[in-house]
Amino acid sequence: MSHLPTADASVAPQSLPAPAPDTELVAPSVAPPAPAAPVPGPVARSVAPDLARGMLLLFIASANVWGYLWSDAGWLDAGGRPAGGSSLDHLVDGVVAFVVDSRSKPMFAILYGFGLATMAARLAARGADRRTTRGVLARRSGVLIALGLVHAALLYAGDILAPYGATGLVALAFVHRSRATLVRWFVVGYVLSMTAGAIAVLGAFDSGSGAGDDPGAAAAVDPAALGYLTTVGERLVTVATATSLFTVSLMFVPHVVVGILLARAGWLTRPAEHRRRLGQVAVAAAVVNVVGGLPYALAVAQVWHPGETTLGVAELVHHVAGDVVGLGYVCLFGWLAAVWGERARGGVLSSAVAATGERSLTAYLLQSVMFAPLLSAWGLGLGGRIGTAQAAVLAVGVWLVTVLVAVAMHRAGRRGPFEVLVRRLAYGRTGAAASVPVTREGTRRGALPADGSTATG
Repeated sequence: MSHLPTADASVAPQSLPAPAPDTELVAPSVAPPAPAAPVPGPVARSVAPDLARGMLLLFIASANVWGYLWSDAGWLDAGGRPAGGSSLDHLVDGVVAFVVDSRSKPMFAILYGFGLATMAARLAARGADRRTTRGVLARRSGVLIALGLVHAALLYAGDILAPYGATGLVALAFVHRSRATLVRWFVVGYVLSMTAGAIAVLGAFDSGSGAGDDPGAAAAVDPAALGYLTTVGERLVTVATATSLFTVSLMFVPHVVVGILLARAGWLTRPAEHRRRLGQVAVAAAVVNVVGGLPYALAVAQVWHPGETTLGVAELVHHVAGDVVGLGYVCLFGWLAAVWGERARGGVLSSAVAATGERSLTAYLLQSVMFAPLLSAWGLGLGGRIGTAQAAVLAVGVWLVTVLVAVAMHRAGRRGPFEVLVRRLAYGRTGAAASVPVTREGTRRGALPADGSTATG
């Protein structure tokens, strides 16, 4: 929701010594020498992260599209969808709630944490010290915040780049921590997150507001009477609230920590070694989704009509289940990569999805470039004339367009333009490796290091 040819966050980092329990992973006093020469030939990508990112973009499109809709009939409490929809609209709403709502955000955050950890590990393997690594990650996060604010101002209030850029700044405190420390911080962060979520969800229903639970809900206000310049201010306020360090610390950091742990364990970069556990987590997540997510999905589908308090509890349980399902989705694509092996890289469908995941930032922004002019009141205004079922079809169509664009770039040997932009601004002209001392062999200092993370994963 992407790299130079030798820069790939999906590439498994070289093995690093595990930190001692409850200690920080501190760089040695003398940095290890950088490679004497660039690695010949292209660096092989791990297909699992790209498959996950590519499919995640479909989930994001499905979750975001109804944020552009508006209705004179108001909004439904369950799911925050436009009221007055058809039976087909309600059915689609229930399916999207069950499969996507509150599932895409944790999946995105886990993949984002995976990318951060992989960047840090590969920079360290190339001789970068902690200060250099943190500098690269901080600059990259700052670029994402700036890009996200521009994206929100111009196109979409539910932008996720700025919040995750802010999350990346918070995550600087975790990328060099030990596994035991990360687990403790995950527990503390998740308890705080769930407490804040319970207060927000139950408080919203007690007050009768009944807002939805995805970025689109925040953006789903009636824009018919607003001009474009007015909506710019509205969008900036929305994304600024979502980007506050307090918000991202509660909502995203626990999942980012999970992504860091996954990267260290090698579940996505070496899925064949972890095939059984990946499958077990995916199956367990599916069971959790049925138990914890189905009641709220039935309410969104207007099949079940609980009272406000019961609906609030169902939404909270749905949200908690979504955290597990987000991890399950990531593990599912890791498991598929392990089962398919080389077929995952060479198959027509899987290679197309992986090419999209490799250019996830460009594909994500391209979605808004198509959605906003079509659906917004300042554009063609289709958001006031179609239902959620039609919007879901449009979301799939928009995602397919991004897949075709990504495949065309892949065949032309081109990276996503926004991935190249973020990497250039994060590393600078000479690259982070330039700060590493030159070895006796006279290592070149001008190439960008092969850390490889995507801007959105």
